Amino acid sequence: MKFVSLTAAMLLCSAVFAQEVHFDYDRAANFGAYKNWQWVDRRPVASGDQLLDQDIKRAVDEQLAGKGMRRVETGGDLQVSYQGAISQEKEFDSIGFGPGWWGDRRVTSSTIETGTLVVEIFDQAAGHLVWRGSVSKTLDIKKDPDKNYRNLQKAMARLFQTYPTSAGKR
Repeated sequence: MKFVSLTAAMLLCSAVFAQEVHFDYDRAANFGAYKNWQWVDRRPVASGDQLLDQDIKRAVDEQLAGKGMRRVETGGDLQVSYQGAISQEKEFDSIGFGPGWWGDRRVTSSTIETGTLVVEIFDQAAGHLVWRGSVSKTLDIKKDPDKNYRNLQKAMARLFQTYPTSAGKR
């Protein structure tokens, strides 16, 4: 049986619950020239994921509309797509007294699910990627759907803070 110190478990716990945002963009792109976008589904959406697909698109739509752009069904300046993944990590908790090599100590483990959402934005005319952002956060599927959607909105707001609003500037 492995023993993990309480300090290490607390550090692991705080690192896992932090929201991570990563992004990159084409510094030569004139983001101020983009006026509209359209969704492009890179993969078919499974029937069980349709509600989640709608929520993700709605949350991204809100952010792009807040940047002064509008969504169109075809012919958009930008093509927007997303990909999502869920990974699982183990968390170990140590409860007891005394150092790990003696004393009464109990170690338990639990599984933490972390969701990662990647949003990619392509310049349709040029045919290349102009912005890509990802956000990762722990998930609690058992929460009510409204709370999950609010968390998704917060994650998208934080992610789209990195979206440039003019030529080569964030």
